Amino acid sequence: MDMRSLLGNRNFRRLFAGRLITNVGDSLYFVAATWLVYDLTGDPVFSGLAGFLVMAPQGLQAFAGPLVDRWDLRRLLVGTQVVQGVVILALPVAAHVGMLSVWVVLTVLPLLALLNQFVYPAQSAALPRIVDQDELVSANSLFSLAHQGTELIATAAAGILIAAIGATALFVVDSVTFAAAALLFATIHVPPAGSGDATGAAASESSAEAPTAVADGGQETPASEDESLSEEPDGYRESLREGFGFVRGTILVPIVIGGTLVNFVASGATIGVLPAFADSLGGSGAYGALMAAMAGGMLVGAIVASSLDDLPFGRLTIGSFLLSGVCWMAAITAAWLPATVVLFALAAVPIGASNVLLSSVVQSVVPDRLLGRVSGLLGSASTAAVPVGALLGGAAASVFGPAAVMFAGGVSILLLAVYWLALPGLRGLGPASEVETLQAGPA
Repeated sequence: MDMRSLLGNRNFRRLFAGRLITNVGDSLYFVAATWLVYDLTGDPVFSGLAGFLVMAPQGLQAFAGPLVDRWDLRRLLVGTQVVQGVVILALPVAAHVGMLSVWVVLTVLPLLALLNQFVYPAQSAALPRIVDQDELVSANSLFSLAHQGTELIATAAAGILIAAIGATALFVVDSVTFAAAALLFATIHVPPAGSGDATGAAASESSAEAPTAVADGGQETPASEDESLSEEPDGYRESLREGFGFVRGTILVPIVIGGTLVNFVASGATIGVLPAFADSLGGSGAYGALMAAMAGGMLVGAIVASSLDDLPFGRLTIGSFLLSGVCWMAAITAAWLPATVVLFALAAVPIGASNVLLSSVVQSVVPDRLLGRVSGLLGSASTAAVPVGALLGGAAASVFGPAAVMFAGGVSILLLAVYWLALPGLRGLGPASEVETLQAGPA
């Protein structure tokens, strides 16, 4: 797919630009706030607590899904950016009046994270409504590129800016980025689910002829939006239950179960101990460099994902995570900042590619009207262990040291590769571009 053609879509272009800007704000406040917590306390237990409070709201994303599917997506995107911009200003204001403490920071972090549980499912739900189905892999690659590219730049810049002007000054910049994103989102037209208004009339034709998606252990759910809309449940509880029913019995369940392990150690524990680990390698500058390395690797993975969608997804995932785990453990063993940065970046490449391909599979097969619920449910399930990992990782680092906890993250990635290899339904998955059903079982 020609990226220039995709960027010629006015609604996609503005959604993409808004994502770029809001990702900058997210990256800046996360790096600044987690470092500020460690700087105020000097204790990895508190940085682990900060990671817990940032990630815990993701467990509620499933409950945001039914609301995302019912609310106007444009208004939702605008509103969340405005509120986030106001909330983040509490930190520089508290610093100005001499009331800044670790507890103020730990109060603001989960509020911002809670608002993000509406932002990303809303963006995922909007995407297939404004682009054609055959553009989804390319669109998701650009979305992931926006996320990882801005994180690469913002995290590296954040480490330098923290040392130069202080963490609280970055929060003022954050408020500006949220305001700019809100203005961009306000200009987007997102068609209602099932309207067929993407980039042209072909979207509605493909919707009418779309294959059925197998849900609930084998019950077929029609992908035709006209038929689906007539069966839309009235109540919130029924709407939420329908999202759970779609996912149950599909290959998404074992994928999420495997992801929970690696998210508990590699994601959660890393969030909790990375500030302390970076402090042993050089301080805030090293922290920014390591965060940027991870984002850079994810960015490269997002860029190459569109060239990998014809390869067997199961075998590709197994090989990729074996390579990722080895590079991760080598990065910790090196104990030298330049080598650690390079190896961390290499470890993140397969993760970035896998995320893009999996998102494209879900968006291709799941009906538009269910995407908010399914995206929210998957977000909650896959990240449920992350806040616990961050909390326990910080505590473990105070006993065993941050390097030992970080090394365990690489081991968990290797175990994930073994897990995929052991399950026929996962290792036998065909190319992401050819998946037509989410039914569990050998491919």
